[in-house]
Amino acid sequence: MAVQYKDYYQSLGVSRTASADEIKKAFRKLAREFHPDVAKDKKKAEEKFKEINEAYEVLSDPDKRKKYDELGADWKSGAEFRPPPGYGGPGGGQAFRGGRPMSGAEFETHFGGTGFSDFFEQLFGSRMRGGGFGGRGGFAEEPMAEESRDIEGDILVTLEEAKRGSVRTVTVRRENRADSHQVKIPAGITEGQKLRLSGRGEHGGDLYLRVRLAKHPDFEVDGHNLIFELELAPWEAALGAEISVPTLDGKVNIKIPAGTASGQKLRVRGRGLGKSGDLIVVTKIVVPGKISGAEKKLWEQLAKESRFNPRD
Repeated sequence: MAVQYKDYYQSLGVSRTASADEIKKAFRKLAREFHPDVAKDKKKAEEKFKEINEAYEVLSDPDKRKKYDELGADWKSGAEFRPPPGYGGPGGGQAFRGGRPMSGAEFETHFGGTGFSDFFEQLFGSRMRGGGFGGRGGFAEEPMAEESRDIEGDILVTLEEAKRGSVRTVTVRRENRADSHQVKIPAGITEGQKLRLSGRGEHGGDLYLRVRLAKHPDFEVDGHNLIFELELAPWEAALGAEISVPTLDGKVNIKIPAGTASGQKLRVRGRGLGKSGDLIVVTKIVVPGKISGAEKKLWEQLAKESRFNPRD
């Protein structure tokens, strides 16, 4: 099946030689602009957010980026894409059914509403797999016509959905039909968990959707905890301060103790994912790059007055 080629570098507005830091910076800027919770046109923003998230999912992962770059730099946005036979193994372009390559008389399964494009699914998706989840599947040369098989795919879930829970419509397209299913995403779900839809696979098998948490411009995820890096001015760290930090439920004020060191962790209870998740604020002391003449004199005076020596 030919799908539209996705230029992930163009999606993030970076060159093909961009560094990991440049890619991360570009993603954060775009993700803040098009996050559905803040954008005025939520439908348009949601599609754009999915696009840049998918691009970052690939380009921020060295292995995925290498695999994507192997397609070559001469691919043009909008061109039809057919991976070479066997490209990337299972799920990478050669269709698989029941744990074995499909014959011409069989059909490939595609997913809609999961948050990933068909192009991503061709290169990195799970596609359709038999066995492994209680179905018979396996590598049989001639499976029975009505043999039940489980189907596995990925579903992109935003942190807001993981925090509060949601219901999504997922479409499974195969042969000449498309079936839509309501998928409940429970609050507190984490990366890698599987959602099971009993009897929605092939011939009575089950449908499994593996959760992939969408990248967020502000937070990293560690289990049920959210990690936020807070930049502090030297005087805020030395003297202490009260600072507003973001959470998935809005901003909260936290107290920075006097004498806070760079890399210190502050915990905000109950502001992570699920009932057991917290927000972990990691401090980072940032020194101003440019200072005025008056500021320089103050720094010089502080250097003379202070008895602090970090090397003692």
